[in-house]
Amino acid sequence: MGPCQYNRHFKNLPALVENISGSLSVSKIRESTLKLSPAVFTTYFQGESAKSNIRLLIRFIFFLAIMITFFSVAFHFLMAYEGREHSWITGFYWTLTVMTTLGFGDITFSSDLGRAFSILVLMSGVFLILTLLPFTFIKFFYAPWIEAEARNRAPSELPRETKDHVIITHHDPVTVALIEKLKDHRQDYVLLEEDFQRALQLYDAGFRVAVGNIDDPETYRKVWADQAALIVATNRDEINTNIAFTVRELSETVPIVTTADSPYSEDILQMAGSSKVLQLYDMLGRSLATWTIGGECRANIISRFDELIIAEFPALGTPLVGKTLAESALREKFGVTVVGIWERGKFDIPHAGSLISRNSVLVLAGSEENLAAYDEIYAFYHICQLSTNPVLIVGGGRVGCTIAEQFKERDMPYLIIEKNPRRLQEEMNYVVGDAADIRTLQNAWIEEASAAVITTHDDATNIYLTKYMRSLRPDMQLLSRANLDRNVSTLHRAGADFVMSYSSLGANAIFNFLKNEETLMLAEGLNIFRIKAPETLVGKSLAQSGIRERTACSVVAMKMEGVMMINPDPKMPIRRNAELILIGDYEGERKFLQWDENE
Repeated sequence: MGPCQYNRHFKNLPALVENISGSLSVSKIRESTLKLSPAVFTTYFQGESAKSNIRLLIRFIFFLAIMITFFSVAFHFLMAYEGREHSWITGFYWTLTVMTTLGFGDITFSSDLGRAFSILVLMSGVFLILTLLPFTFIKFFYAPWIEAEARNRAPSELPRETKDHVIITHHDPVTVALIEKLKDHRQDYVLLEEDFQRALQLYDAGFRVAVGNIDDPETYRKVWADQAALIVATNRDEINTNIAFTVRELSETVPIVTTADSPYSEDILQMAGSSKVLQLYDMLGRSLATWTIGGECRANIISRFDELIIAEFPALGTPLVGKTLAESALREKFGVTVVGIWERGKFDIPHAGSLISRNSVLVLAGSEENLAAYDEIYAFYHICQLSTNPVLIVGGGRVGCTIAEQFKERDMPYLIIEKNPRRLQEEMNYVVGDAADIRTLQNAWIEEASAAVITTHDDATNIYLTKYMRSLRPDMQLLSRANLDRNVSTLHRAGADFVMSYSSLGANAIFNFLKNEETLMLAEGLNIFRIKAPETLVGKSLAQSGIRERTACSVVAMKMEGVMMINPDPKMPIRRNAELILIGDYEGERKFLQWDENE
């Protein structure tokens, strides 16, 4: 193979090198060369182009070996011409040192003919070894190898045996939170990404990714959508409609969950084939409205497990504030048990001496009759507290308007603070201006308002307004929306009494649909889950299990042989195949799910 043949292959080499360097850093490239996995070998050698590249590389190496041998033989004749003799090993040694420009020293020619030969060998080495060989290696081996390794990291097709997995069509805060829950519960998933470079970035960030167009039926065939446990589409309403139609071409039975930004999209998405349509902004608004004092008034039911009901109730404004659990005597009076106390982002397993403060949210467990008896007494205090004082809603977007609708249905006074006058619907309930301006807050009667709900779509703004309004009204109930989970704790530190995470709310709603659970709404970070008792706990009592000490979770109920036992006796042994119902924060749930792994 002559130089002209190689020039044809190298004319696009600069663009190739630029593409490689743009997709992988130097450290990543070095990492890739060490990943000699069978999957990469299979991907690399399965194409005809790879086989052709290997043949070209072998031809070049063969040509280079012939040149080295020829120069070594010529070295012996020229040395004999000058009256000196050297071994064949010396001949190859001299040729390689000259061709690789390592320099002269121990062996040199004294005649002009020998020196001319040295120049020829030197120039040949510069062209063949220092220039052509590296580029040939990169073009015909290294670049295809990197491409094969990249295709292995972000494939366009999953193995044939893939089934019961979750297919996610969009990367956003909701699906990121969902993926974390899927990982904790050891549920397989794949995230579809249309852009190959973006797919590699997501892979490096720890996601399982497949490359493909989300509106192409072939993409879903390659990821075995007909065998999936769930398809999740959280894109724009128009794209979600397209996805639902596309998946239904392959399967009429696979469950599809889609989100809807507009309330008018729900019917269209259902007609397109969506099994469940989630209006997350509406859910977020209703949740925040429920948690506002005077909102739902009653204990907010968040989970049902057969006859067991789990509910949450803010203590603010009730005679419970300032009492210990023992002094409240809730179990003796109403038959409900306080299984947890949620206070500004911190969940605690209560004991008899736990003090109920104005910021405490009580997590109650009991039957429907027990909770009805509790509500008959304590819901009255929430109703009375907001009989005349308005609630401030900061932000007149979709979440703010949903909250306003909930308040309007309950005849609760409210005022919406909105900077954009084009969003005004009922002027008597709006105050136009910036909530960061004291004059706007004064116009909204902040001195008299008993609660404020901050609903902007920007977490930084929500944190700022929370801190500002808390400094103006230390006694006011403050609720805030968080778009990202990582900002929940910051909002609590800024002074929020309650924070609802948009991403966690969406992830929980999707996960509960996957698991066919009836959890309706969770506080920020609070989780209630059921799980089969680990083998290491079988035969032990709850007191001996160490569940509280190791996970900070509390066993609310235990179901054995079809019988549900609410607040089971701590001395009762855990039987094989028993189902435990626990409550705790996300970290506690993660620790419990890893119980058997840690043993």
